[in-house]
Amino acid sequence: MTAAPPPGGPAPLLVACALGIEQLALRSARRPGGGAPVPYTVLRTGMGPDNARRAVSGALAGPELAGAAVLASGFCAGLLPGMHPGDLVVAAETRGPDGTTPCVGVEALVAALEQAAPGRRVHTGPLIGSDHVVRGQERALLRARGAIAVDMESAATLRAALAAGPRPVAAVRVVVDAPEHELVRIGTVTGGISAFRVLRSVMPAFLRWHRFLPLPRR
Repeated sequence: MTAAPPPGGPAPLLVACALGIEQLALRSARRPGGGAPVPYTVLRTGMGPDNARRAVSGALAGPELAGAAVLASGFCAGLLPGMHPGDLVVAAETRGPDGTTPCVGVEALVAALEQAAPGRRVHTGPLIGSDHVVRGQERALLRARGAIAVDMESAATLRAALAAGPRPVAAVRVVVDAPEHELVRIGTVTGGISAFRVLRSVMPAFLRWHRFLPLPRR
């Protein structure tokens, strides 16, 4: 889904997610009223870091998204005891095999999410990338390295975005399973449904974050 940028308007926003169900949730969100319209695109990349890297690099190569801020979103596995499906994770940084990427406007994102999804817990900390679904003891090892959540695409998405040129980047994920609530298939249990509903609520927060950024005008 792409909203065309108005002439002389702000640089656009690219929201990247891996799965069709994540794209559906993000596209079906109600946009907030008031303020100037934000040009944005919800891009489905496919699963895994390689797909994320290719899709984001290709999208940012076109003139429509030149200079776009990039936000990685979708579901994740929570690593902290006490996390529940539907909790939100705002990455302070993403970690992957290519290094660590700091995120921009973290405090603004947290505040916007607390307004968009009242009553939901928002966790902030390092989000680590993996090239496979992480389960069991491997999650404990990642937690011991300081990560609070893991997913397959965020780190690759942000690295690809910055490789295409300087821009604000961030990552927001919804916990779909956690140490005490491991999920087998998204959408088949209460945890998956809860996470989907929360993901539907976050787009207004992303647009508020975008307005907070000191972006150039087109």
